[in-house]
Amino acid sequence: MDKKNIFLFLIILSISCLAGPLMLSASDEVSHGGDIIYDKPVKAVLFSHKVHAEDLGMGCDSCHDGIFQMASLTVQKEADFTMEGLSKGKYCGACHDGSMAFDSDSQCARCHIGVKGYDRAQGIKSGE
Repeated sequence: MDKKNIFLFLIILSISCLAGPLMLSASDEVSHGGDIIYDKPVKAVLFSHKVHAEDLGMGCDSCHDGIFQMASLTVQKEADFTMEGLSKGKYCGACHDGSMAFDSDSQCARCHIGVKGYDRAQGIKSGE
């Protein structure tokens, strides 16, 4: 198994351990906003508040209320919430531009967990 597949496996394993509703809710013990799985315009993209807030030490105001609204998943309603929009520096692409953070046009599996990853995170078994 290569490093890319191991990394993807670890992400999926982490998600499956926390499987719950579309947005894994933050409990009192969680100091960040919980993980979010976007399902539009494609299924599925994982955003980890833990990685950004705890591991990287970013504050909420790094993204909220400038790039993203506080309410989760509202950005999915925006017509330009697409890879093209990100490539133009919108949303995730504001930081994921290749200089501040990895380019949103590369390393797809770091964010995109796909339909199978989404199903696993939701507790749906293959073939159902």
